[in-house]
Amino acid sequence: MNLLGRLIDSRAPGEGVALFVDGPNLLRDEFDVDLDDVREAAAAQGRLVAARLYLNEHATPGLIQAAEARGFEVVVTSGDVDVKLAVDATRVAVERGAETIAIASRDTDFKPALEIANRYGLRTFAIAPGEHGRSDALRNAATESVTLGE
Repeated sequence: MNLLGRLIDSRAPGEGVALFVDGPNLLRDEFDVDLDDVREAAAAQGRLVAARLYLNEHATPGLIQAAEARGFEVVVTSGDVDVKLAVDATRVAVERGAETIAIASRDTDFKPALEIANRYGLRTFAIAPGEHGRSDALRNAATESVTLGE
């Protein structure tokens, strides 16, 4: 069973922060994002109970190793990263697998996942890669947000 399954199946509901990171939209040269900064931003909201980095099939072995060394569970998908991340975040929200859902991205595709988490009474937290990479729609959907580098 993977970390997400254990998170939902083996813990009391409503504990900690589940962090979901949109690798292809966040880890771009123009944003210069450090995964440690993303973890720290989420950990400032509470104890991390999950930290998942979603990557596509073009991810380099070096990136995967670096992410795992920083405590991330890496999820490599052959399809659309956004769909897998949104489904996983929504599942945690609906099954009350965490107290807070944190999504690190600049992509408005995750707005519905945050809205569902809000409807289920969870705290939501949007992490943007920088001022030019910030999605106002994502920030406005979350109960709290941060822009890295501010």
